[in-house]
Amino acid sequence: MTKKALIFAASLVAIIAASGPLYLPQVNPLQKAAAKPAPPAPVSVVAGVVEQHDVPIYLDGVGTVIAYNTDVVRAQIQGQITSINFTEGQTVHAGDLLAQIDPRPYQALIAQYTGNLERDRAQLINAQANLTRYTQLGEKGWATPQLVETQKAQVGQLEAALKADQALIDAANVQLSFTRLTSPIDGVVGIRQIDVGNIIGPSTTNGLVVVTQLDPISLIFTLPETVLPQIQRQQQKTSSALPVFAYSQDHTMQLGQGALALVNNEILQTTGSIQLKATFPNKSHALWPGELVNARLLVDTRHNGLTVPASVVQQGPNGAYAYVINKDGIVTNRPIKVAQTSDGEALIDSGLKAGEQVVVDGQYKLQPGTHVTVLHGAAAEEAAAQQAQQATIP
Repeated sequence: MTKKALIFAASLVAIIAASGPLYLPQVNPLQKAAAKPAPPAPVSVVAGVVEQHDVPIYLDGVGTVIAYNTDVVRAQIQGQITSINFTEGQTVHAGDLLAQIDPRPYQALIAQYTGNLERDRAQLINAQANLTRYTQLGEKGWATPQLVETQKAQVGQLEAALKADQALIDAANVQLSFTRLTSPIDGVVGIRQIDVGNIIGPSTTNGLVVVTQLDPISLIFTLPETVLPQIQRQQQKTSSALPVFAYSQDHTMQLGQGALALVNNEILQTTGSIQLKATFPNKSHALWPGELVNARLLVDTRHNGLTVPASVVQQGPNGAYAYVINKDGIVTNRPIKVAQTSDGEALIDSGLKAGEQVVVDGQYKLQPGTHVTVLHGAAAEEAAAQQAQQATIP
């Protein structure tokens, strides 16, 4: 190898050695940047705030509406119906004429008894006059004492006959009044059970018609026997009856507000429940006998109770929990205790504080430590709607 070749090789090695440190700093930062993952994007959620206010405590049950009074209009005498004086479904009042039974046989009987009364009254007048004359003659010795006593007995006999005649007339008048079939209560008449021209009597099975009193009206509902002590404690605290609310089966319509009238005197051992009876004013007839409704008994009011939307409450292996958002936008999984859930609102016994921010919608995308972004306005409404739609998909 020539001298020039050796010099060229030595120069090339020196250049490579000198440029090595400049090359390595440029390669290592790129390799480090490629090895470090990018932070995840924040998850969008809908949030709410833990509120504090007075919360009513309800006990929910299922009940059946029953008429306050139900009467079957029956005939107390036998006879032919000559007229029907009501329309099916009509509102009637106590004493209104519903049907007329042929009164002629009973009118004739009254006339007969009245004739007997007049006959006996005339005989009594004659007997009393004879007694007066015989008494005067006896005082003068012209009539025997036996004759006077016999006349007195005859007068007494005729006086008793008058009382018997009057009693028969009174009884016949009662029978005559039974020819008028009237409503015993205020209410609504149902389906007519017999038509004009038929014979009706005490033995007629279905009677004439059923009258039901709808205002006021009653509701019988059941609750678990475990809540009985709570109801009894509240009844002892207050002198007024506990309020009861009746709702339609789908809970979309309130049908009435009444008061608790009765806690039954025994527990149904077959079901482990207690029966309760409430009375409702029902002028609008929103409640109807036989209707199945949801009953809500107001037993107490939690003052300054903590509430959140019902969707905040999640269920896990260890029970109920909620996602709480801290000031840095990081969520934590907080165990909570729920007292009741009513009207889309959950009453919290423990686990949350007033003013804390909680996740209302979007929990399925979260885990403890997730960074979140809170949606507002239309975006929050749209996210809630999408979540509700996904919840309905089986």
